[in-house]
Amino acid sequence: MVHSRHGHEAMARATIRCYEELNDYLAADRRKQDIVVEFAPPCPVRHLIESIGVPHTEIELLLLNGESVDLEATVGDGDRISAYPMFEGIDVSPLLRLRRFPLRDPRFFADAQLGRLAHHLRLLGFDTLYENNVDDAGLARRAAAAHRIVLSRDRQLLMRREVTHGCHIRLDDPDQQLAYVVARCDLARAARPFSRCMECNAPIEPVDKAEVAAHLDRLTDRYYDDFWRCTGCGRIYWKGSHYRRLQALVERVLRNAS
Repeated sequence: MVHSRHGHEAMARATIRCYEELNDYLAADRRKQDIVVEFAPPCPVRHLIESIGVPHTEIELLLLNGESVDLEATVGDGDRISAYPMFEGIDVSPLLRLRRFPLRDPRFFADAQLGRLAHHLRLLGFDTLYENNVDDAGLARRAAAAHRIVLSRDRQLLMRREVTHGCHIRLDDPDQQLAYVVARCDLARAARPFSRCMECNAPIEPVDKAEVAAHLDRLTDRYYDDFWRCTGCGRIYWKGSHYRRLQALVERVLRNAS
């Protein structure tokens, strides 16, 4: 329960009901049922939702006493809150969705546990930052300033107020993580595979073979004529065996998302 900081303040009660996969964030004895919480009013609905363990980034629609509201709506004594995840087969356009996916220019900031996912998103052409040495506060602040979607294994990070767009990544397999983000953020139509460096995130561009010949080994120089170079780190790319494996991954993910 959410408790008052001051003993003399009157406590209020509200009822929360979470639907579908939002129940995964709840203790087993709280799933698929009404949850009564106590709090000191006034209190935003965001605080009550996150007090029971549900990151606000995973919620698509909030109803307060049957009316669609945003995360900062004030909850009063006796109010009822209904929280819904991303909708797939239901038209909720007349209601107030908490955020729109995708962003007009979807860009990402992956936390330190999601290096492979960050590389795969870059493979699809999406601007994706990934740093090992940034703390949660810094990541959330920088993501908000640049309008980036936060990708994290840590739901506490996604509960930070600064995080306006985010995805909680609960899957362990990097390929499944990629498929989830592509579907969740509706990325398939915006993908531009092999247009961005997987190492440094900068765009890549075609380069004449003569300009990079000095950096090629003998077999690569003999069998390949088309090359691309990263505009950031200078890494050289060509369509070798590694390219074919990555192309198969791209085609599989985009095909399954369509």
